[in-house]
Formats: sequence, C-alpha cells, structure tokens
Amino acid sequence: MDDHESARIRAFLARVGLPGLVDVHTHFMPERVLRKVWAYFDAVGPLTRMEWPITYRHEEDERVALLRAFGVRAYTSMLYPHKPGMARWLNDWAAEFAARTPDCLRTATLFPETGVESYVREAVEGGARVFKAHLQVGAYDPNDERLDPVWGLLAEAAVPVVVHCGSGPAPGKHTGPEPVGRLLARHPALPLIVAHLGMPEYADFLALAERYEQVRLDTTMAFTDFGERFAPFPREARERLADLGDRILLGTDFPNIPYPYIHQLEALERLELGNEWLRAVCYGNGVRLFGLDDSGLGGSGHSL
Repeated sequence: MDDHESARIRAFLARVGLPGLVDVHTHFMPERVLRKVWAYFDAVGPLTRMEWPITYRHEEDERVALLRAFGVRAYTSMLYPHKPGMARWLNDWAAEFAARTPDCLRTATLFPETGVESYVREAVEGGARVFKAHLQVGAYDPNDERLDPVWGLLAEAAVPVVVHCGSGPAPGKHTGPEPVGRLLARHPALPLIVAHLGMPEYADFLALAERYEQVRLDTTMAFTDFGERFAPFPREARERLADLGDRILLGTDFPNIPYPYIHQLEALERLELGNEWLRAVCYGNGVRLFGLDDSGLGGSGHSL
C-alpha cells in the first residue's frame, strides 16, 4: 500500500474540509474481464491510441483497501458489455461484489438486446444504485428502440446512469452530444451522469446539463495533465462549471489510470473554484444523489 499517497490525499481532505470522498467512476469487474481490459490498454488499443500504463494493477482486495486508505467512502463497480449476452452475467457478479464490499454502491449495466428490460428491472428491484452505459465500447445507439422501455424504467426509478458518450479518447459511431440529446428529448427526467465531463465535447454536454436538471457530469480524467494533452478543457467554460457545481461529481477511473489518484484531486483543486465547490463535487453531491449519510448507504444497511 502507498502510505505516501494516502497521506497526500488525507492532507487534501483536511485542506478542503472534507470527511471523505464519493467516487462515482471506479472499475471493479470479474478478474478475467479486467485482465482483458488491462491487456487492451497495454496493447495501445484503437480506442485509446496512446500509451496508457495502469497505475493500480493490483489484486482486487488490495484495490479495495487502497480506496479505503484514500478516504473513499463510497464508490462504484463500473462494468460494461461489448456484445450481447454479457450484461446479465456482469450484473450478477456486481451484485455479489457489492454484497461483500459494503462501501461499493451496487452497480449494473445494460446492452441493446432481447431481454434487456427484464434484467434491468431485476437489477433495479434487487437494489442496483447506479448503471453504466458505454456507447463507445458497446458501439450502440442509446436511441435503439430496445432500450426505450429501459430508459423509462430507470427514469421512473430515479436510478442514475453513468454514460460514456463523449468522443474521447477516440470517436465512436454513436458518441457525441447529438445521440444523447435525442435521448433526453424523449426522456427528460432520465438521471444521466456524463462520464469524463463529455470529453472532448465539454461545452456541448455542459449545455445539456444546463437544459436538463437531471443531467450531471463526472470529472473522470478531466483537467489532469494526461487528459489536457489530448482534450484540453476550454478556459472560457470554467464559469459554467462553477454554476453547475451542484451537478458535478468526482470520478477517477480507478484503477485504470496512468497517474496517481491524488493527481485527479489536485487537478480539480488547481481550477481555483473554491473549497465549497470542491466539497460539493468530491463528496456532497454524491452523498445527496445516492442518499448517503454518516451511518449508511441510504437504507441499504451498508456502513460508510
């Protein structure tokens, strides 16, 4: 365990006045799936097109222990299918992982396929707190008619969906703001969390958040030295970040990041939007969204 980094993160928490962190974008998945993801990054896959060393290439129990040492009080197990027939199995694994990992918000996923409404309903009724949709890796249109009842179900249940819909680090057939804009026009109450702040189409996704009150954005990789190299955030949009301070959420992509966890936090701090903004982004907004408090995860019986 990296005691030095833990100390730096604890110093950040003390400096900002935070009791801990809520991270809406962390990855835990079946070990053989995660190993394939890491192999993809190692091979400089076509979606990344760049060297991408994995900083936290550890066994699962060590990764869980690291997040706790970092002061992360609640996090997710973002996982996603790239073909039909995977999502239900991934959801079963995620339910089991959350059951044995009290600080993890039970996470689920989906894919446009026969039976998707059934297994999404099962996941919601079983206690899923957040979904992941990856339009880039899954290469599907969020407006696929097979998903329409699913979006309605999730909107009615008020279960947020973290969606990778921006075109970074490489565009996909269905990435960008236009497909998500069409989706929200039909389901304006759908609680979407735009991953990576919509990188690189930051301004367009900020506009969607300004138009739809249930749209939020997570900070994953945004403002870091790594992210700024290929998708710099426009300086003129910083004021809009401040105005949307109640709907920006900390996300990091742990463990699949090519730099230390503390760098994401310090990258947010150097925006100079103030400690109140940082407290909301790194903790308060997640606490409110997921109904967390100092004694439990919103009725789940899990201790923070």
